[in-house]
Amino acid sequence: MAYITQALLTALLELAADRDPSSVTVSLAVTPAAELGADLPPDRPVFTDMYLPDTGSSVRAVFGMDLSTPGAAGRFISHPNGTLALTKRDDLHETVFVAVPPYDTDSVGAFGRSGDGRPIDVLDIEPPDGTLGFPE
Repeated sequence: MAYITQALLTALLELAADRDPSSVTVSLAVTPAAELGADLPPDRPVFTDMYLPDTGSSVRAVFGMDLSTPGAAGRFISHPNGTLALTKRDDLHETVFVAVPPYDTDSVGAFGRSGDGRPIDVLDIEPPDGTLGFPE
């Protein structure tokens, strides 16, 4: 099961629709369920935040590495061609969300590294205020 907040899923689908017909790839971060007050096991990861897809492009262009997405737990990818599956070209994380047109909640799927589908549970909860694991 892949857990994601309603707010994050809505933002990702809007981003994919705005970028169509180009695809978009976004790194995702998780928050333990205990920090969200979710009715889940306390250590269960819930996708709550995203790293903006264009962040760090200057560093990547000069040094050839992406320093903008530390410790991403998952990935969101849009497939404007309509393929609701993980492809060999997709960046494989433990969990990858794939969305296709018309970019609504019925046109998104979650997949594991091997391409196996996973059920999605969309949670109507808010992540805590704070940073994404960066020391203050």
